[in-house]
Amino acid sequence: MSVAFRRESDDEHLEPKFERPIAPGPNLVTARGLALIDAEVARLNAALEQASDEERPALLREQRYWHTRQTTAEVVPAPEPGEIGIGSRVTIRMGGTERVVEIVGGDEADPAEGRIGYQAPLARALIGAEVGETVEFGGKADAIKVVRIADAS
Repeated sequence: MSVAFRRESDDEHLEPKFERPIAPGPNLVTARGLALIDAEVARLNAALEQASDEERPALLREQRYWHTRQTTAEVVPAPEPGEIGIGSRVTIRMGGTERVVEIVGGDEADPAEGRIGYQAPLARALIGAEVGETVEFGGKADAIKVVRIADAS
């Protein structure tokens, strides 16, 4: 039989595992975000102690990612009162509907929970705005009205 039709094992044909991508730019985080990163590093360190040889590569890859995020994290001070920044919980009116979003670091973002990363287009549009202001979004002037601002902590 030709070598071209022979298969030594399935492992030979698996796609290589690459490192998790890290977003460019500074790693700005809230105090809560840093605590979550620290907890994830601790969880991975504990999991590695119990890991089988098969589990270790994936856990080590995750550990490298989170350790890098931990060492590069820059905790952002709370924004000035009344001004939107990283760590703000903001009530906005958009398209006639009110919604609450919290602006956080990239690793802490969870849109389903209303937490958006500061790099997200919506967050970029809101940062620096104040209560009562309307901001441009999606090419529409006055698309978003800022209703309320609170410190998220």
